[in-house]
Amino acid sequence: MRPMQEFYKKALVALILVLAADALLAWFCIRQSHPSVSLIPRERGGVQWRPNVVTDAILGGTSTIRILEPGRQSLRFDFRVTPAASYPFVAAEMLLEDARGPADLSRYTTVTFVARCAPANSLLFGLSTFDPAVSTPGMFHTYPSPHTYFSCSESGTPVSLDLTRLTIPPWWFQTSKVDPSRQSYDLGRVARFMFGISQKSPRDTVSRVEISDFTLHGRDRRYVAALAVISTIGWVAFAVWFLRGHSRALLASLDAQLKSDRQFSAYRQLTLEPFKDKEKAAILQYIGTRYRDPELDMASVTARIGADREKVNEILKAELGMTFTAYVNQLRLTEAARLLTDHAGMPIADIAFAVGYANVSYFNKLFKEEYGCTPGTFRRHGSRSVAPGAPARPANRGP
Repeated sequence: MRPMQEFYKKALVALILVLAADALLAWFCIRQSHPSVSLIPRERGGVQWRPNVVTDAILGGTSTIRILEPGRQSLRFDFRVTPAASYPFVAAEMLLEDARGPADLSRYTTVTFVARCAPANSLLFGLSTFDPAVSTPGMFHTYPSPHTYFSCSESGTPVSLDLTRLTIPPWWFQTSKVDPSRQSYDLGRVARFMFGISQKSPRDTVSRVEISDFTLHGRDRRYVAALAVISTIGWVAFAVWFLRGHSRALLASLDAQLKSDRQFSAYRQLTLEPFKDKEKAAILQYIGTRYRDPELDMASVTARIGADREKVNEILKAELGMTFTAYVNQLRLTEAARLLTDHAGMPIADIAFAVGYANVSYFNKLFKEEYGCTPGTFRRHGSRSVAPGAPARPANRGP
């Protein structure tokens, strides 16, 4: 069975390589399917932004806000809200818009950050998106500006917000004369992020805010689909290669086994020739002509020949290197292989009975152990493994 053993070794190596490639591909695709980019701390080559502030000064207010640290590690600012304006407001901005226009953040659906406030506070988070139908470049009050609220504490509060589920304030629809049912906005044209006050923010008090670990997260299902397609193609290719390779290895194994059977059959014929040792000749000839008898066993041989059990085994091991049981099975299975090849219409059960097996399941088990395949598979492939013109295996006909 050497060809089959070599094939299974190759198949094991190929399987390990396919699994390793699949794992590497899965790691890459899953990583790519969950894109993320950090704005704070700023990533080199990532989304660039610059800080800015807005106040209620245009409404006559006196509220103030000051950026303390627009660095790479955090966005820190303090503010003081006064009631001078009807609608007091201050906000710190992260401006994304540059000479190329708003930033394309369509790959991202979620933002996470850590917010520290002293004192504890409730703040507004919003973004502004450019809408070609109603927006004037650089005039952010014409941009749809969906927002939501979050709370923060002095110890730091982790915040996670869904960028696709923010709410555009009603005032924008009124001032822009846009139908309020049109709540959609385009994350592919984001001009800024904002951190502003809420109605719960303290008045006439200096408050400090620090935003850190500001990261955008997304999901790109194209990579998952690509993973499924490529994995399927890879496993189908492996299955095709395995089946074809297994068929070739099986044919090679059967060919080698049939050649071995021809040699064994030729030797078996020699055992039927007269031996100078009459006892040896009697034992070999009796087994060689009676092996198809289901009742053949060591007891019947010793009773017929008159030699004891030890003597029979000693002769078989000296002449053939086999035990009695192994020799009888070899004779039967070799003859079964010949019948399977030469008699395509003969039922397998009849072949099992013809060579001395009363139990078809036991015959199938022994045959598969000897040839590496079932009798049915052997019949389908065995005839192809015998070259045209090869000498037929001699039939061992009983007296």
